[in-house]
Order: sequence, then C-alpha cells, then structure tokens
Amino acid sequence: MAKITKSRALTLSIGELSKRTGCNIETIRFYEKIGILPSPPRTAGGHRVYGEDHLKRLTFVRRCRDLGFTLDEVRALLSLVDGGDYTCAEIEKITLEHLGEVRQKISDLKKLERVLKEMASQCSGGTVPECPIIDALSKI
Repeated sequence: MAKITKSRALTLSIGELSKRTGCNIETIRFYEKIGILPSPPRTAGGHRVYGEDHLKRLTFVRRCRDLGFTLDEVRALLSLVDGGDYTCAEIEKITLEHLGEVRQKISDLKKLERVLKEMASQCSGGTVPECPIIDALSKI
C-alpha cells in the first residue's frame, strides 16, 4: 500500500510498485539484480521500500520494453540519463537504431504472413490425413 510520510516522501511496497507500473514482481526483482533498478532500502523487517525515483525509473524501463527496446538498449539510455550529461542527438541515435530494427522485424513479419497465407491456401481443410501445410513445414 502506498503511504505518504510526514516528509511527504512516497513509499511503496513491491506489490504497490508492481500495480502502479504494471510490472511483475519477479521482473522488478530481476531488474534490481541486473542493476537496471537500484536496490531500495529495506525496513527493519527486511521488506523493500520503494520511492518516487524507483517509480519513475521503472515506469521509464517498462515503457521502453513495451516499445521493444532490448535490455541493453534500456541500459544504454539509462546510462546517458544517469550521467546527466546527454544530448538529444545521443538519445535520437539509439532510438533510430531501434527504429531500424523494428522496420526489419515488420518486413520479416510481412514475409512470414505471405508464406503462411500461401501454405494455408494449399490446404483443402478436408478430413484426409495428408496435409500440405505439414508437408511444407517438414521440407528440408
């Protein structure tokens, strides 16, 4: 449950952080383990206590991942932001490289669509055990 303390600092449990960001609890722990999300302080009982910075950073990471950025690309973006000495051109470069990868995937998916459509068109949908789709998939 989110709480506002007297100092007005936001404190979140891992479950609340998960709900607010839509990020699975195990994924949050993984991001901590690999250093994408800094480890939060812990209560005397050992429970993680996340703050506003964790929420913002995890939201950023989640949006990047939703857009298909790899963990290495996310790490590169974060290293620029964390250093505080980045330019828009550096961010643009990473983004344009990713855009190129996305365009290649779209091209590959269009080819895949054509192949699957052609395979499906060869099938009569009948009840015979011979199937041109299986035959096409089995070709060496």
